Order: sequence, then structure tokens, then C-alpha cells
Amino acid sequence: MSRTLLLGAVAYDPKVVTIWTGFRSWFRERGLDLDYVLYSHYERQVEDLLASRIDLAWNSPLAWIRAERLARARGLDLRTVAMRDTDRDLTSVIVVRAEGNLHSPADLRGRTVATGAIDSPQATLLPLALLRGHGVDPGADVDLLRFDVGVGLHGDHIGGERDAASALLAGRADAACLIDANLLLFGRDGTLPSASVRVLAQTEPYDHCNMSVGPGADQALVDRFGELLLSMSYADDSARPLLDLEGLKEWLPGRTDRYAALDSAVTDTGFYLPDGTLGADDYRP
Repeated sequence: MSRTLLLGAVAYDPKVVTIWTGFRSWFRERGLDLDYVLYSHYERQVEDLLASRIDLAWNSPLAWIRAERLARARGLDLRTVAMRDTDRDLTSVIVVRAEGNLHSPADLRGRTVATGAIDSPQATLLPLALLRGHGVDPGADVDLLRFDVGVGLHGDHIGGERDAASALLAGRADAACLIDANLLLFGRDGTLPSASVRVLAQTEPYDHCNMSVGPGADQALVDRFGELLLSMSYADDSARPLLDLEGLKEWLPGRTDRYAALDSAVTDTGFYLPDGTLGADDYRP
């Protein structure tokens, strides 16, 4: 196993360098030659994965949807080797001010809804799909106040959600779209003071990031990578700081059955076309 396994990751934060440099050393100490390439946005990372310029991609859920569409259009197969324990069974919420008289998604007609970035699955695509499921047409029945922070990062590292929450609290919006974890975070850090908001609607559970395997990857190397990754223990002093930085306690096998709602949202909005090409007119990472 002398060949280098090349992994792609998006540099949404300076700590990404620390994370993947640490992972590279951890894998090399165990006999697997791992290296990484950093990208400024997910679209180029996905294209390079399908072109076999990288072997693995640490993909957002939206990046997985595009990668899968590109692969299907080219007659290729993709799989995912792992995901974090914290990537499973998440939900997004639409919150309103606690003292208001909004009690159902239908009550948002004629109101303003704040969202995250245009490419945020958790704070834009999925919660707006939730509205459509309740018969409320985003952009027609409601006014959207979108906060395009970090476009191209697919909502990584909050991606406009804090601005959406602040707009709700300030009265600039009547509702805000957030991932459930950030609702808790904003309660702790004072962005949304205790009892200031309540949940109006909540999505079904979905999964977030996964480690996607490209069509040109050496399967023996990928299998060894997966074995080592899943063996990482939070009790290991050399691994724990890296796991903390990456936001997990345990790596789990990858699964893809919880991306259906996002795939439908992408189709409904034309964000990506069926062949994986960019479809959203105002999306420029």
C-alpha cells in the first residue's frame, strides 16, 4: 500500500488545516499514506472527485447529491465509507418569536422568513421544502430574507443562520430557518435569549456530511482507510483533539438513505439539474 490516498476537504475555517494535517499524521503512523487537498467551495471538489483527481471527498449533504447526480449521468457508481456520529438524524426548524400569534406554517403567508445562505441544506433548502409541504410557496406566499454568508460552503460553519436568527429577534423577519443544533447554540450564546422563540415547524430527520469515495479510488486503500477511520477512539489521546475539532466522538459507517428529502428539495428548486449541472441562476460559489 505505497500509493498515496488523496482526500479533498473544503476550507470553511482555518482549523481545517489543523484537522487534516493531524489526520494525515495519524494515518501515516498506521501505515496508510494519506494526503489532502483543500478547496474553496464544494462544486470544484465534487467535480475533481468525479474526474478522479482526488480519491475521497469530505462532502456536505448537498455535495453528495450533486456527486451522485454527476456519477449517474456518467454511468459511474459512488459510495460513502463513513460519517460522523453527529451527522446522523438531524432536523431543521422554523422558529418564530415566542410572544407572537403565528401557530402554523400557513400563518406565515404574507410574512417574512429569514434563511441562511442559498446553498445551505439545513437553513434554506430543507426548511423551505417543509413550507412547500404545508402548502406555502416560498417566494410567492412569503417574502424571503436570505443571508448569503459563505456561499459555496453549503451552509458549513453556521452559514448565515446567526444573521437569520438576529433578524427574527430584531423584528426584521417573522420566522427564521435553523438547524436544531444551532437553535441550541444560539440559546447558549445569547443570540436567541432563553424563551425568546418557539418552534413553529420541524423537518423529518436527515443526515449531514459523509466521506464519499470517487470512482477511480483504489478499493484496497479505501477499505484500509475505512477500517482505520472507524477504529479511531475518543479514548486515544492522539485522536481525541482531532475528533473534538471535527465535532464528533465516533466515526460510523456511511449511509445514504437519509438524503431523500434534500434530493427532492434540489429537484423542486432546480438547484442542480438531473445530470448534476448547476441549475440555480443566482448561485455563484
